[in-house]
Amino acid sequence: MDKYQGEDYLCIKALEDGVNIIGMTRGQSTKLLHTEKLDKGEVMIAQFTENTSAIKIRGRAEILTRYGKLTSGTED
Repeated sequence: MDKYQGEDYLCIKALEDGVNIIGMTRGQSTKLLHTEKLDKGEVMIAQFTENTSAIKIRGRAEILTRYGKLTSGTED
């Protein structure tokens, strides 16, 4: 895992209860790798690796990357 030290990562902060974070695999077919559920105020730090090629976020969350900040979901 040392080869990923210092690589890009995402900070995801749930803005509501029940935000789903879904990691997708890399390879010949894209498959579900891992899921997490965050409640309001919880933060997850995620990183792309040789196994994780995509991250799907379902629900209202603030996402910080080295490219900027964005918000997922819709305001009610």
